[in-house]
Amino acid sequence: MNIDLDKIFQDITKLKVAVIGDVMLDTYWWGHVERISPEAPVPIVSVDKREQRIGGAGNVALNVQALGASVSVLSVLGSDDDGTILKQLLEKNNIDTTYIISSEKRVTTNKIRIISRNQHMMRLDAEKNNDLEYGEEDELLKKIEQYIQSEKPHVVILEDYNKGVLTGRVITSVIEICAKHKIISTADPKRKNFFAYKGVDLFKPNLKEVKEGMNILSDEINVDMLAAIHQQLLEKLSHHISLITLSEKGIFYQNGSDINIIPSHIRNVADVSGAGDTVIAVASLIYAVTGNIHLTAEIANIAGGLVCEEVGTAAIDKQKLLKECYQLLPVQ
Repeated sequence: MNIDLDKIFQDITKLKVAVIGDVMLDTYWWGHVERISPEAPVPIVSVDKREQRIGGAGNVALNVQALGASVSVLSVLGSDDDGTILKQLLEKNNIDTTYIISSEKRVTTNKIRIISRNQHMMRLDAEKNNDLEYGEEDELLKKIEQYIQSEKPHVVILEDYNKGVLTGRVITSVIEICAKHKIISTADPKRKNFFAYKGVDLFKPNLKEVKEGMNILSDEINVDMLAAIHQQLLEKLSHHISLITLSEKGIFYQNGSDINIIPSHIRNVADVSGAGDTVIAVASLIYAVTGNIHLTAEIANIAGGLVCEEVGTAAIDKQKLLKECYQLLPVQ
């Protein structure tokens, strides 16, 4: 495999990318436990520090930005303090928020994680995950049309966390717009609208989502079984590429007759949260630059493993990823 990784990573910086979906705030309370509460049999966590990070579809955008591409987020947030904080965090990280809508009818999702000794003690979710109302869908779709006309992006990533932004109508409309303008579309689905992504270029569920969406009970993982899943997906979605993450087993891809399972690399796993965000971000960018699905799966697989070594959601480190690609891939 003769690959110029430096050129590929440099070409990524020329891309314009849109991330559409459920943006959320990740709040971390870090502390230590010294005793059990006298009021109930639960640990008392003495909070040492608090941290707020970009989560959900925002973390996909953060990964895109970390690799040097220009990125805009298109979503609907609540008109609340968490929404203001989240927009400020996005802007601080050079992520365009021009096309984000604030709605009095919604609540900005805030996932509060309480952590002691790098272990999650509890998670508190402040959110309302009802679908966008019809008027909100209209407003978001207008913003998307404006963005496409103005920015002419190379890739549109649909990132679904089942919080109501990616309704069936929004998904269908966005994919149609991308097809019309010859823009690569990629999707990281959830079960609710699993089969709404008809015509998407790259469809990236994880194995759990595939099993839930297609009512598969078998725990068997091999190329033949995954190829059969791809065929069933193809019949329903008429998409081009299936990219299925297999947790510790690696990643599967199929594009026509091009098919393989890329095994994972040995890691000191600290936290798997956010790994899927990194995989869809990296896969979208590498595929947009190279059109090579095997290389896309290889690099996305490495990237997903790298972020699992960090506690909490974390964006990929570009230089670390490039170094690992040189170490792990047969580039010459």
